[in-house]
Amino acid sequence: MNQTVRNVVIILALAAAVAVVPGGSNASDAILQTLVVVMLGALAYLAVRLYRERKSDLYGLGDRNRAILYGSAGMGTIALVGTDRMWDTGAGSIAWLALIALACFGVYHVYRRAREY
Repeated sequence: MNQTVRNVVIILALAAAVAVVPGGSNASDAILQTLVVVMLGALAYLAVRLYRERKSDLYGLGDRNRAILYGSAGMGTIALVGTDRMWDTGAGSIAWLALIALACFGVYHVYRRAREY
């Protein structure tokens, strides 16, 4: 049997199990949430590792630029967390775009200042 055909059959079997088995939807939701938690944990681990490896570079930015960088990261995180609620209204959509744009500009500003001589 071709490997592609085998993979398609496996996916179809899993989809049938989710659709037919009672509670299959709940089980798939639990698996999805477990994968999300694992992914967020991996991202947090990556952030900690990057911080530890680049701590001297971050302290070399100075207090003002470091505050801009951390504020931009926090603003972007808050905007991403509130995406569903903010996109429900027109003003929220504009505010979300403004928050993301400001966060990106803050990171760009710090990057440019770090590259100056």
